[in-house]
Amino acid sequence: MNKFDWEAATRINTLMLKFVGLWPEGDGTYNFNIYTIYAVISINLFVNGHTFFQVMNIFFVYSNLKALTATIFITASEVLVSVKVYNYVQNLKLLKKLKNDLEKDIFQPTNEGQILLIEPHLKMWKVAYFVFCIPSTAVVALFAAFPILDQRIKEYRLPFSAWYPYNTKISPLYELTYLYQVIAILFMATVNVNTDILISALMMYVAAQCDILCDELRNLNATENIHEKIIICVRRHQALLGFAAGCNQFFDFIVLGQFITSVISNALTMFQLTVVEPFSSEFYTLFFFAVGVPTQLFLYCWFGNEVDLKVRNLINI
Repeated sequence: MNKFDWEAATRINTLMLKFVGLWPEGDGTYNFNIYTIYAVISINLFVNGHTFFQVMNIFFVYSNLKALTATIFITASEVLVSVKVYNYVQNLKLLKKLKNDLEKDIFQPTNEGQILLIEPHLKMWKVAYFVFCIPSTAVVALFAAFPILDQRIKEYRLPFSAWYPYNTKISPLYELTYLYQVIAILFMATVNVNTDILISALMMYVAAQCDILCDELRNLNATENIHEKIIICVRRHQALLGFAAGCNQFFDFIVLGQFITSVISNALTMFQLTVVEPFSSEFYTLFFFAVGVPTQLFLYCWFGNEVDLKVRNLINI
């Protein structure tokens, strides 16, 4: 039987992470090369830089409740993206190790029936990826376009309220800043979506491995050398426990931050929806943002619940 390629199903995720500078070659170490230079510049310019300018703006609008909430609801999510990137890079070696471990024989399906068992997990992950991309794409597009749609571009309105050490209401600084913000939000959305979907992929792998182990245990009596089969099952179980522990170590802080930030962002977004003009472009921008935030939590909850169900199946064998 040919070796099953676990990476094939999530290759698009890996490619997008590579695009934003978060997937260096090798064991996860950023060596001194062109890719590392690209990663440092792009992440600091479009993630940390954009977040910094918005955080600074809070100090200029804190006395205006409407302006303050309009700034904080998106800034909180962007600060989280910076935290995600930092935590991700800190644990990148662990992530690479987990990915490499999946290719070991102990994690491989042993027959065609087991491949059929894990295919629904892979398909569900792909569906979740593309479904999650829909509100994310809508939010990015609307944020980028709403000053134009509201015809406030004549007032030199930027997509995001931010402080800059220069006058953004003169040309060409306005146009350049507008372009910078659009690129930055596109870059940050790519980082955010693909780190979240990567965490979902790790949970999907755990659930799939539980199905494989369940199948092995159910068919113990179908083999002649049952003693050897039990040893293999024990080793597979131990390897699965180690893999799951590594996954938790990788994303536990990220998930905690996501839940806290999502509550804050959604509450402020709901408030903003009450003060903007109904059915305006800004209203729809906020609406899709309000939809996108719970979708992030839904990914964690859905795939986490799948792991819980598969573990219960193991217990009930």
